[in-house]
Amino acid sequence: MNNADVSTDTPESLLQTTGTDHVTLIGSNPEETVGFYRDVLGMPLVLRQPNLDRPEVTHLFFDSGDGRLITFFVDEERESADDQRPGTGAVHHLAFRIDHDRLAEIKTNLDDAGHGFSEYDRGAFHALYTEDHNGLTIELVVDKYAIPDDRRAEVLALAQQRRLADGAEHAAGEHVEAALDELGVDVERRDLPDAATGREFE
Repeated sequence: MNNADVSTDTPESLLQTTGTDHVTLIGSNPEETVGFYRDVLGMPLVLRQPNLDRPEVTHLFFDSGDGRLITFFVDEERESADDQRPGTGAVHHLAFRIDHDRLAEIKTNLDDAGHGFSEYDRGAFHALYTEDHNGLTIELVVDKYAIPDDRRAEVLALAQQRRLADGAEHAAGEHVEAALDELGVDVERRDLPDAATGREFE
């Protein structure tokens, strides 16, 4: 298999992961980190303890909504940054799913709280973009179609095949719809507003 081939087949590898447990970032201070991830994004803070390798640093664990965790190493002495300039090996952005039925409410809430955001059609899905207190890009994703969690990789891999067959630059809603239909999954298109393509913060 070519290393660039897209497939849901289990690869020949040294081990096989069974899912994402957590992703850990270097955060600023606990107050502003909790203030954004718990009080803006609504992620419960489920564990707070010393970093086991550096006990002078605090380790915060947030439930992103499905039991999978996003965690931060924070320190009372750290100031929040106002800008992110990610390079090779750095985090470019974090993406979280949101309830499509609450999209309008979420936009209103962000706006009312002074959190600027941009809204774009990303082809296979719809997205809002905002920033956390350190300038890290946060993407809030709504799938254009209802995709069962246990079929997500399968649907996206087949949508990729449909995209290539069409000669399309990127996966679009019609490719996801064709994949769902071919896999025998109910096609449930969500009612989402029109949005520009591309991405730019306000």
